[in-house]
Amino acid sequence: MTLKLWDNGTAPSRIPIGEWTCQAAAETLSLGQQIGAHLIGGEILLLSGPLGAGKTVFVKGIAAALGLDPAEVTSPTFTLVNPYSGRLTLYHIDLYRLDEGVSAANAVDLEELLVDETAVLVLEWAERLGRYPLPGSVWRILISGDGDDPRSISIRLAADLRDERGAARNQDKQANSVEAFD
Repeated sequence: MTLKLWDNGTAPSRIPIGEWTCQAAAETLSLGQQIGAHLIGGEILLLSGPLGAGKTVFVKGIAAALGLDPAEVTSPTFTLVNPYSGRLTLYHIDLYRLDEGVSAANAVDLEELLVDETAVLVLEWAERLGRYPLPGSVWRILISGDGDDPRSISIRLAADLRDERGAARNQDKQANSVEAFD
């Protein structure tokens, strides 16, 4: 598996970006390990995908790269936050059962967790944060597929997604303004 690294001279970590297809859970775990090997602390990884897509398997891979036993990593669906101490502190957070927006962030004491700039935060069901502002290096990881189907995993720097959406909005505005004068 070839990884394209994000490194524009300003990003504090070199996390692989791009698209991958994983045929089995072992490959999802392996990709998580490869991502985890590049973590230096301060990263926020926002995971999205349907139930059974492999989000927790991916986090187990990250944990393995941080020197943790992947068998110890469990979904924090009911505990909301599972902290792990390895090469870096890993906060595994699950927002599945929470309301969207600021209330989800408050329910897991996200502000308090963000104070630890040497930790890695991995949030499952991250879309529940809505427009909650996050500092630092934020990555969006989308995992699609379920059951025995292959998994498609997309990793992007969140700022890239904001830039793409902003550019699309600007194009729409320009198109609208041109239409208004036709």
